[in-house]
This record gives sequence, structure tokens and C-alpha cells, in this order.
Amino acid sequence: MDTQELQKIKNQFDIIGNDAALNRALEMAVAIAPTDLTVLVTGENGVGKESIPNIIHRYSTRRNAKYFALNCGAIPEGTVDAELFGHEKGSFTGAIEARKGYFEEYDGGTLFLDEIGELPLASQAKLLRVLQSGEFIKVGSSKVQKTDVRVIAATNVNLLHAVSKGKFREDLYYRLNAVQISVPSLRERKEDIYLLFRKFSSDFSESNKRVKISLTNEAIDLLIGYRWPGNIRQLKNVAQAITALEAGPLTASAQRSVIDADTLRRYMPKEESCLLPVAAPEGTGSSLSDSDKQMIVKAILDLKKEIDSIKSRLNSVPVPGKALKPVSFDNDEAEWQGQGAPVHAADISSNVDLRNDFGPEFGAKESKEKELKEEEKELSIAKSNISIVLKALEKHGGNRKLAAEEVGISERTLYRWLEKYKIETATDKQDQ
Repeated sequence: MDTQELQKIKNQFDIIGNDAALNRALEMAVAIAPTDLTVLVTGENGVGKESIPNIIHRYSTRRNAKYFALNCGAIPEGTVDAELFGHEKGSFTGAIEARKGYFEEYDGGTLFLDEIGELPLASQAKLLRVLQSGEFIKVGSSKVQKTDVRVIAATNVNLLHAVSKGKFREDLYYRLNAVQISVPSLRERKEDIYLLFRKFSSDFSESNKRVKISLTNEAIDLLIGYRWPGNIRQLKNVAQAITALEAGPLTASAQRSVIDADTLRRYMPKEESCLLPVAAPEGTGSSLSDSDKQMIVKAILDLKKEIDSIKSRLNSVPVPGKALKPVSFDNDEAEWQGQGAPVHAADISSNVDLRNDFGPEFGAKESKEKELKEEEKELSIAKSNISIVLKALEKHGGNRKLAAEEVGISERTLYRWLEKYKIETATDKQDQ
């Protein structure tokens, strides 16, 4: 799509900006419009996701049919099925007459389901049936009806994460996600922020007969540097508020008002600390939370430790009357040297008490070796992480309990590390 055609679409749907990711989203919407594929539009609240379904419908073969946008999060849970699929008279309290649902009413057209992640699980199953076969049943009816509706869904949540938590059906996710169009957040479109501000302010000035405003360079930097958690919707509110309060009535002598950074700062929303972005490794596309990742890593390390322990026990088992060479059980099959009989590692139970066959000395020796290995491993871990411990202690002013919690170890382990490496905390110095 050439630049001129793309700009024509932006003008038609009142879209401001030249960001590459935004342009890509618009190009995808136009390209996919002539098909009947379902589309999933993703993006944060306030980024303008509703423009994408409008573009798809206008450029599709259904352009002359009906289009309707439905916010799934705004429908009471008990009436979702009745709203989507309709109901028969007397099917529930208050159903004084039969009513068509959206899938029947907009047959042949396009239905935009916004906030699809808010849909109850029971309704998700019925939606999946409509998408797969075009069939639905009204509430209170047993008659199967057919419909031909193109569904475009949108969400501001990570649906894959919702799937992992059992809050969204996996089969419905993949059915909806035939094509995914991502709308970038405003903080990812820094070059567009001032363009949007000028547009919102200018429109408000014209409709309310106020003088137009412009920002100083410092004010523009302040505007662009803000993270805009509410995205375009929040920026529009700020632009209109500052125009209403700082720009006087339009007169022959007053045509424009200049806003400096100090004035603009008074209108910038104050963010709570909990809303500040958390630094994360670049290039990660994982949908798992930090706690989920930590649990997975811990489970893997625990499993590896258990496997290493089993291998160690098997490789060190002495056989009476034979001098055996070390045997590795890394492969599925190993042969005891000197016996000639193949032994399968999988046939040996890790629950066998080897002291029954080789006496209490074996158990004591094994226990001692295990303790030494665990101690060596613990010291190795302590050495590799000692810099983290020192930083945590410095951050919390020598408070061992808080430092241990941040590092993710027990306070008792932290005490052992301090004693081992002769680390003197701020608390120790105070005691002296």
C-alpha cells in the first residue's frame, strides 16, 4: 500500500500518526478485509483498537450489511447468552417476549466483540460453536439456527496467560486468532504524541471558540517523556483540559497561547509508584509472570538435583566379590563390568534401601558423601551469588531478614553465608 492510499484511510477514520507499527496494523486490516477470517485485535486500553474492525468491515464484501460493536465486559454475566444468541418468551424471569440475539440480528454482517477476555467460560463454548459451524441455539429453545456473521474480537489482556490460568478456552483462542493485529501503545509512538495533542487541542478550540495553544520545546519534551498509561484517551483529556483552562476566548487580538513546561506539568496526571514500568529483559515475548518463571526454574533445578543424586547412588554401588570399574548410567542400558549381565537403569528403583544388601556402613558412607556434596554445592552457589547478597544487604541497610527475602533464600542460609565469607553488615557495625 502506497503512502497516499494509507493517508486516505487515516483521514477517513480520523487516525493521526506516522508510526511504523501503526501503519503496519492499518495495512494488515485492509489486506485481510476481503476474506472471512476471524481477527484478533490486541493492544492496551485507549490505543484505538476500535478503528481496526471498522476498517475491516468497510473494506470487506460485507460493507453494505450491518456492523455492530459489543463490549463483552459491559454485559451482566447472567444475560450474556441471551444478548448474543437471543431468547424465547418466558425462558427466564423478565423474558416477556422473544428477542433476537446479536448473531441473528447481524446475520450477513460483522460483529465486533470488544474485551473478549471478559466472556464467561460457558458462553465461550457457545461462541466457539458459532465460529466453527455457524450454529447457535436461543436461550429457552431447542431449535438449532444458522447465522453468517464475521467476528472480529479485541482484548487488552494476554489471552495465552488467561488460557494457562483456565480463564479462557484454548480452542477458542486459536479459533479467534486466525489473524492477529497489534495496535501499539502511545509510549511506543513517541513521534505521534505531539501530533495527537495538537489535533485534540485544535479541535476543542474550534468547537468552543477558544484561542489555539502551542507548547514550548521543554513542554513538548515533557509531553513526550510521559508514559501515558491511558494512551490516546488520556492524552485527549489532558489536551482538552489545558485548552479549556489556559486558552482564553478567541478574539481579534488573541489568536494563540503558548504553554510552557511548568504550566503543562500541572495538568499531567500523577502516577502511583505501582503503575511505574518494571524493567524486563529486552526481546522477551513470554506471557509468564515472574513468579511463574521462578517456580518453573526451581522445579527444573530440584528435578536435576534428584536425578544427579540417583545417578550418583547407582554408579557408586559396590558388588561383593568383584572389583568393578565405574559405570555410567547416562544411557538407557549399561553393563556391569565383571558381571557380563546388562542392567537397565530404569529397572532399579530409587526407593530401594541399599543398606539391606550392603550393611549399615554403606548407608552411613552414602549419607556422609551426600552431605559433603550438598555442602560443596551450597558453597558454590553462595560464591556465585555473593555479589547479589552484598547488594541486597546494602540496599536494606544491613537488614538480614529483608535481604534474605529479596535474594530468595532463608534467613538461616544468609547467616551461614555471612559467617563463611566474614561479611560484616551495617547492623554488625552498629552493635560494635
